[in-house]
Amino acid sequence: MTKLKITACVAVLAMAVACNKGDFLDKTATSDLTERSVFSDSARTMEFLTGIYADIAYSFNPFRFGGAGLESASDEAEGPGSNSSSAYIQWAAGSINSNAWVVGDAWNTSYANIRRVNVFFKYLPVSPFANALKTNAKAEARFLRAWYYFNLVKHYGGVPLVGDTIYTGDSPIRVERRSFEDCINYIVSELNTAMPDLLPTQFSNNYGRITSGAARALKARVLLYAASPLFNGAQIATEEPLRSITGYPTADPERWRLAAAAAKEVMDLNLYKLNEDNSTAPGYGFYKLFTLRKNDEHILQGMRNKNRELEGMWLPPSRSAGDGANPTKEMADAFPMRNGKAITEAGSGYDPTHPYDNRDPRFNYSIIHNESLVWINNGPKQPVYTYVGMPQDAIYIGTNTGFYINKMLQEDVVPNNFTETERCFPLIRYAEILLNYAEALNEADGAVPEVYAAVEAIRKRAGLDPYQLPAGLTKDQMRTAIQAERRIELAFEEHRFWDVRRWKIAPQTDNKTMHGTEITKNGGSYSYQTINVRPHVFRDAMYLWPLPQGELSKSPELLQNPGW
Repeated sequence: MTKLKITACVAVLAMAVACNKGDFLDKTATSDLTERSVFSDSARTMEFLTGIYADIAYSFNPFRFGGAGLESASDEAEGPGSNSSSAYIQWAAGSINSNAWVVGDAWNTSYANIRRVNVFFKYLPVSPFANALKTNAKAEARFLRAWYYFNLVKHYGGVPLVGDTIYTGDSPIRVERRSFEDCINYIVSELNTAMPDLLPTQFSNNYGRITSGAARALKARVLLYAASPLFNGAQIATEEPLRSITGYPTADPERWRLAAAAAKEVMDLNLYKLNEDNSTAPGYGFYKLFTLRKNDEHILQGMRNKNRELEGMWLPPSRSAGDGANPTKEMADAFPMRNGKAITEAGSGYDPTHPYDNRDPRFNYSIIHNESLVWINNGPKQPVYTYVGMPQDAIYIGTNTGFYINKMLQEDVVPNNFTETERCFPLIRYAEILLNYAEALNEADGAVPEVYAAVEAIRKRAGLDPYQLPAGLTKDQMRTAIQAERRIELAFEEHRFWDVRRWKIAPQTDNKTMHGTEITKNGGSYSYQTINVRPHVFRDAMYLWPLPQGELSKSPELLQNPGW
């Protein structure tokens, strides 16, 4: 099959997953230690496990694709520059191929961590951990293995399942791809096995480690993907064995019911809730949830040290930042008005001469536009000007779309001051669970009251007034409403790229020219013109990623995905 980029893995040094200022582990160098010596020491054993967490935010990471992220490979954003060799431009232009480094990176990162889990399983019994700690640590590692397998499945479809086997660098590995159904069943089984031995909550220095709630939440996401049109009998391939490798050969609507039930299990834990605060300002709780290191909405976090990393990438050049992704006009236009109506809907109150007034509060918390107020140095807030002719932040100079990302940024943090955030990456949060539940239950039973309640809870937290959806929606109408809500609530959080694929709407969303807004100042007013930014191409082959060519060359048992 593959060498899986096998390395010793004993020298995995932990990322900072603790919530306090320091690490909860001493960083003892282990590069010269044997596996047995590592696992004969409690601190080094825990360090090894913590190291497996290091890539948990790999797929989410906004720095993926050279700072452009998966957002720029979808209709959410455009990355900087026009270098045709950039991974995000290759994805956007439809020119990505099986030799691209990013294709192999997703494969190798996941399998390297799966091997680390298997090494941990082998040596954990001889470690000096107390039995209770061994049980919990093994459950954490089992979750992480399931997490990395799901990362593989959402990229490639069915993949080789290596079990607990540890392949060495010289081992001949001859493993075929397993069916999509086998992979989903394996991941769900691993999560079910881990759940009873995981703690319901983590406190103090262990905050950020896996909980039983995180295992249930990942199971809900896995089952939602499995029930979705792309995999649920969609037949990406028409002939076996690829037909079964790339999805379920036949559709089963009961898969939606399983996904809804899994999401409801998370809801019924009563451990999580939306971070809501509409009294400070409409939608303020939405803003704060991304700046609070610990809050009741986070279910699984990608832990970070104190930093200004996103501010340094996404804020405008006048704030000593830039070179990150810029939201498209398509993304900006997706946000409704404060009254909850789409900007194209009758009675919305949208004014094209003042396009950013009276919008959904999440709009300003997610996107910086002309005249947005943003901190500079140590304050106070000052406007950002993106109209033609401004020297730093203008269209064609600082941004290629006329917008900047504001999502997850802390308002008093800019690269040229000394304030830092304690932000975590929100890998799974409760709002997603509510949206997962609403989507799956609507597909199973239609727009029943429980579906309305889940979606409206998110709209209420967002500060919409009124926040209620229209009464009497059909299943199709509710599906449209849920997809629209998911697009804006989860914007720039590594969902859109996968959502448009699993919904099979990528030919409509990603196979067209993306746009920006050119603003011209005329005295005391502005005029707005839509501009072309970059044509995007979507081919059917792009529903799944190609397997890395290097792996195919080493293993004739591996079959390439259709169209590659």
